[in-house]
Amino acid sequence: MPRACAYNERDAMAGNRQQKIRMVAGLGNPDPEYAETRHNAGFATIDELARRGHVTYWKNQSGAEVATVKVNDPDEPSGTREVLLVKPQSYMNTSGGPISKLCAANRIKPEELLVIHDELELNPGTVQIKIGGGHAGHNGLRSIIDKLGNRDFVRVRVGIGKPPGRMPGADYVLRRLKGRDLEEFQDAVMRAADACEIALAQGAEQALKRVGGTRGQGGKR
Repeated sequence: MPRACAYNERDAMAGNRQQKIRMVAGLGNPDPEYAETRHNAGFATIDELARRGHVTYWKNQSGAEVATVKVNDPDEPSGTREVLLVKPQSYMNTSGGPISKLCAANRIKPEELLVIHDELELNPGTVQIKIGGGHAGHNGLRSIIDKLGNRDFVRVRVGIGKPPGRMPGADYVLRRLKGRDLEEFQDAVMRAADACEIALAQGAEQALKRVGGTRGQGGKR
């Protein structure tokens, strides 16, 4: 049985009037050579949330690796609610397929979905919340918006900065990190996991206030 994450019950009560997050999906690429690359910030954050939630079992469902954690929720009879942790296995550019299938199967609304992704437009190490909005050229987000037909989901954006000089973007985001770059990436992942915990306990609005970020245009694509 999954163990309840140690989120503060008082924090959960502060956000109980908002739409609660029921699924957290991290974006990345599944093959081992993509581990510890900037593009896999979402996967790395999901792994950290799984570690904090004492996850011991993953299942393959709808083209994704899926685990369940429990978060404290005084509105539920059991005092906790289940949240899905998701790592799509269809590669970044087609992430929307597995995510939309899981949302449909579990009756999860777009506003109950939180997506973690790398963000070129933020300085390396910066973590921000965004509620709704477009894809801004991010192919993983583009796929999710296309498949859901909706952009109201919450995002945790992990800043990776722009490629130096004339380095191609693909080389930059897929290059294996080491040394100080890896340490900076790992630190950002920890803070992204912290941001996710705030959103789970207090709701996206409180996470936006506490972590910082922006509100994008919601609604249909």
